[in-house]
Amino acid sequence: MERGSGMYADKTAADVIEQLESNEEYGLSSEEAIERAAQYGANRLEEKKKKGFLALFWDQLNDPLIYILLAAVAISLFLKEVGEAAIIIVVVLLNSLMGIFQEGKARRAIEALQQLTSPKALVRRDGRKVEIDSVDLVPGDVVFLEAGRQVPADLRLILAVNLKVEESALTGESIPVDKDAAFRISTESSIGDQKNMAFMSTGVSYGRGEGIVVATGMNTQIGKIAGLINNGGNEMTPLQKRLADLGKVLSMVAVVICVILFGVAVLQKRDIGDMLLTAISLAVAAVPEGLPAIVTIVLALSVSSMVKVNTIVRRLPSVETLGSVSVVCSDKTGTLTRNRMTVRECYADLRILPVKELDYEKHKLFIEGCTLCNDAVIEQGNRIGDPTELALLDMAADFGSSRIICEREQPRVDEWAFDSGRKRMTTVHSKGKSKIAYTKGAADEMIARCSKVMVHGKEVLFTEQGKRDALHAIDEMASRALRVLAIAVKTRGDLKNETDMVLVGLVGMIDPARPEAAGAVKSFKEAHVDTVMITGDHIDTAFAIAKELGIAHSKSECLSGSQLEALSDQEFAEIVENIRVYARVSPEHKVRIVEALKGRGKIVAMTGDGVNDAPSLKAADVGIAMGKEGTDVARNAADLVLTDDNFATIEKAIREGRGIFENIRKTILFLLSSNFGEIITMMAAIFIGLPAPLKASHILWINLITDSLPALALGVDKNDGEAMMKQKPRNKKENLFAHGGLSCTLCYGSVIAIISLFAFIQVPYAVLTAKGIPVNLLNLEKILASGEVLAKAQTHAFTVLGMSQLIHAIGMRDVNKSVFRMRHFDNMALIGAFVFGIFLQVLVTEIPYFVSLFGTTRLSWQEWIALAALSLTPLLVHELLILGGSNSETKNTEDDVPMEPALLKET
Repeated sequence: MERGSGMYADKTAADVIEQLESNEEYGLSSEEAIERAAQYGANRLEEKKKKGFLALFWDQLNDPLIYILLAAVAISLFLKEVGEAAIIIVVVLLNSLMGIFQEGKARRAIEALQQLTSPKALVRRDGRKVEIDSVDLVPGDVVFLEAGRQVPADLRLILAVNLKVEESALTGESIPVDKDAAFRISTESSIGDQKNMAFMSTGVSYGRGEGIVVATGMNTQIGKIAGLINNGGNEMTPLQKRLADLGKVLSMVAVVICVILFGVAVLQKRDIGDMLLTAISLAVAAVPEGLPAIVTIVLALSVSSMVKVNTIVRRLPSVETLGSVSVVCSDKTGTLTRNRMTVRECYADLRILPVKELDYEKHKLFIEGCTLCNDAVIEQGNRIGDPTELALLDMAADFGSSRIICEREQPRVDEWAFDSGRKRMTTVHSKGKSKIAYTKGAADEMIARCSKVMVHGKEVLFTEQGKRDALHAIDEMASRALRVLAIAVKTRGDLKNETDMVLVGLVGMIDPARPEAAGAVKSFKEAHVDTVMITGDHIDTAFAIAKELGIAHSKSECLSGSQLEALSDQEFAEIVENIRVYARVSPEHKVRIVEALKGRGKIVAMTGDGVNDAPSLKAADVGIAMGKEGTDVARNAADLVLTDDNFATIEKAIREGRGIFENIRKTILFLLSSNFGEIITMMAAIFIGLPAPLKASHILWINLITDSLPALALGVDKNDGEAMMKQKPRNKKENLFAHGGLSCTLCYGSVIAIISLFAFIQVPYAVLTAKGIPVNLLNLEKILASGEVLAKAQTHAFTVLGMSQLIHAIGMRDVNKSVFRMRHFDNMALIGAFVFGIFLQVLVTEIPYFVSLFGTTRLSWQEWIALAALSLTPLLVHELLILGGSNSETKNTEDDVPMEPALLKET
C-alpha cells in the first residue's frame, strides 16, 4: 500500500529516490509507470457512492412524524375520508421532494476536490520531459514545477530554485511558502512547516522546481481531507432531534387515546364500531399532520430572508441551528482578514509612520524602490505574482505610481533574482545617463549591509545608533505581527554588489483584519456567543489579529497545533473552552477542535474558505463557507454560504436564525395547543357519557384550516431581533416545551376545550330549560339522542373550536405582549389566513352542499355573534396572563427565552 506523504519529509531527496526505485535523470520507464498505476490506482480522489433517488426519498420518509402521517392516511381511508387521505399524501410527498431538492444530500464536495486537481503534469518519463494527465501520475514519477502550475500530487522536492508555493487553501497561511529541497525535519511537523514538500492542489506562485511523487490520490494530504469528508456523518440538528422526540411522544399519545377510548366504550357498553371510529379520528387529531410540511416550508421561506443578509442556505435545517450557536470557529485568512497582504506602516526619515503619511515627493525614491524591485503585475484587474510584491504595488498605486509608469522612465537593465539563501532581490535600472540599483529583502540583514540612510531626501551616515534604532523599529512592527522588508538603493560602484547601500525605508505589511469583523465579534459577545480563531498561520500573527478584533487578550488563550497534538482528549477537553486562538493547525486538528467543543455541549458554527476547512465545516453543527474567495470544496461541504465573504454577516445570519427558530417554536406550540383542545373536547364529553361533540370529518376539517395557513403565517412572523441577540443561545438539550411551552400548550388547549364543550352543552341545556325539564347528565344524554339537537350542538362546538383556534393564532404571535400593542399589519399573511379560515368555517355551515356533507346545521346571525364572542376567550385569557405576568415579573431576565409570560412560567 502507498505510504502517506508525511513519511518522506524527514528523508533526504536521494534516500526518497532510492526508496521509490526511481531515477532523477531518467525518471520512470513507461512500462514501470503502467505497473505502478495498476498497483496504486489512478491519481484521483475517490467519490463517495451516491444514493439513488429512491434511497434519498426513503431518507426523507424515515421520520417518526412521517410514520404517523402515513398511519393517518390509512386511518382516513378506513374512515372513507378519501379527500383527507389525499391531502396528507400530497403533504408528505411535497415535504419529501422539497427536502431532497433543498438539502442535496448527494454531496458534491468530492467532485469539487477533483476539479481542483491539475489536469496536466510535466514529468520525466523514459529520460524525456513529457506532459501527461495528472491522473496517470504514480509514486516515483519526477515532476517539474513552474510558476502558474498546480502541484499535481504530493511531492518530495529534489530541486527548488526560488520556489514559492501558495498553500493558503490547504494550510490557511496567507503568505506563499519558500521551499527548500535540502531542508529536513527531525520530528513530525505540520504541513506548513514541511518546506521540502509540495502538496497536491496547491499552486506555484514563484520560481521553479522538481519533485518526486511520494503520494497520489487518497494518500495525498488533500486525499486525507476527502476521506474526512466521506467518513463524516450528517448529525441531526437540534430541531430535528426535538421533532423526532415529539413524533415519538405523539405516537404514544395516539396509541394511548385509542386504548383508553376503546376501554371506555366497553365499560359504558357503547357501540364498539362507533367508538373505534371515534378513537381513530382522535388519534389523527393528536398529530398535527401539517407539522413536518409547515416546518419545512417555514425553513424554505426563510431562505429568501437569509439571502437578504447575504447568506445562501444549502441545507434547510441549518437555519434553525443558527439560533442555538454558542461558538463561532472562524478561519483567519480570508474570513477574519481580507486575504490580501497590505502595507500598514513604514519606517522612513528615522521614524515609524502610517503608510498614508508618506509624501510622494519626499519619499519618491522609497516608493520607486517598492515599485521597481518587483516582479508582480497588476493589469486590468488581474493580479499576478507574490502577495508581498502585490502589496507593494498596491501601496505605490495609492500614490499614483505603477510599474508600467516607473519602468517606462527607468527600464530594467539587469537583475539578481531573489533566492531563499540571500533573502534579497536586486534590480538595476537605467535612469537618464546613469544607473540605479534597488534592493528589497529581509530587514535585519539589509540594515547590516547599508552604510547610509536616507533622511528627508538626503543621504546621511548610517551610524551604529541609527542601525539600533532601525532594528528597534523592526521589533516594534514585528510585535504587531507585521512582516517587515527593507528597501535600499545604490548608485555607485558595482550595483549588483549588495553592500554599501543606502537604506531608504522599511515597509511593514500584514493580511489585515476586516474592518467590520471587530464589530461582529463584539455583537457575538453581547449575544453570549464565543468567537474562536483557527488558522494555519503563525501563532504571533494569529494572536495579533485576534487581539485587534477582541477575540483574545493574552497569549495564554492561544494554542499551537504541536501543543494540541501533545494533549490527550481528556486534557484538551478540560481547557478547550478557555482557548480562543489555534495556530499552525492541520485539517485533522480543526475537526478535533470542533468535536471537543461539541463534547462540552456547545453548538458550533465553523467558517472557512479553503480546502483545509472542508472537514471541519462538515463536522460542525453549522458549516459556513465564503462565497467569493472560497473554494468549491468549502462551499459544497458547508450548510451556509456567505455571498459577501463578510464575517459580520454571520451575526446577521444568527439573528435571523434565532428569529426563525422562535417562529417555528410558536408555530409548533400553536398546533399542539389547538390539537390538545380537540382531544380534551372529545375525551371529556365521552368520559361523562355524552355523545361525541365532533364528527371525524369535523376534526379533519378543522385541522385542515388551522394546521395550514395560520401556522404558516406564524412561521414567517417578525420578531424583535435586538432583544433576541441579548439572550443566551438555546441549550441543545432543551426541548420544545421549555420556558413555559408546556404550560402554554396545556393552558390554551384547556381553554379551547372548555369553550367548545360549553358551546356543545349549551344547545341541549337551552332545549331542556325551554321545556322546563331538569338539567342533569341523564337528561342531557336523552335530549342529545335526538339527531336534530345533536347536529346543532355539534355545529356549535365545531364552529367555536375552529374560530377559537384561528383567534388563538393572533395571540400566539407574542405571548408576552398585549394584542393591543402588537403591530398586526406587520404580518399580513396571518390576517389573510384568519379571514380565509373564517370564510371556510362559514362555508360548511351555510352552503347547503357542505351542510349536508359535514352533517351541520345552518346558524342564525344571533348564533354567529354569540359563538364569535365565545371564541374570543383565548384572547381574553391571553390579556389576563399578560396582566398577571406584568404584576408578578416586570420583565424577563436576560437568560429567558421570550416565550411565555411569567404567570405561565410560574404555573
